[in-house]
Amino acid sequence: MNRRYDRPDPGDRINPHRLYRNRDDRILCGVCSGIADYLGLDRRTVRVVTLIAAVPFTPFVITGYIILCLILPAKPRDLYASTEEETFWRKTTIEPKNTFGEIRHRFRELELRLQRMEAYLTSKRYEIDRELKGS
Repeated sequence: MNRRYDRPDPGDRINPHRLYRNRDDRILCGVCSGIADYLGLDRRTVRVVTLIAAVPFTPFVITGYIILCLILPAKPRDLYASTEEETFWRKTTIEPKNTFGEIRHRFRELELRLQRMEAYLTSKRYEIDRELKGS
């Protein structure tokens, strides 16, 4: 912890946009499940593609799987604070332009609402409404 500002250091935070082995939904090591989570694909699809690729390239697929099993860290259980945060990071990973476009759209809507509120508060109508309610 950074005592000066009481905020965690950026290096202390776990990176949600990283390739992990998924221990929760695994068959062997969780490599296919982790790849599916990272790419935003269905786990069964990744497993089927791996099996199909293993038919002609058995030694390469097995070697690659073992290497990834040894290299990839296991997915931390507290990676996301909430399901909303998990949904946000998954959408950002899969469609970053669309996700940030949605955020930009929300900020535009908030800006327009704020402009309407400011226009109302500085208008004669607000003064009249305030006088009528005060009477």
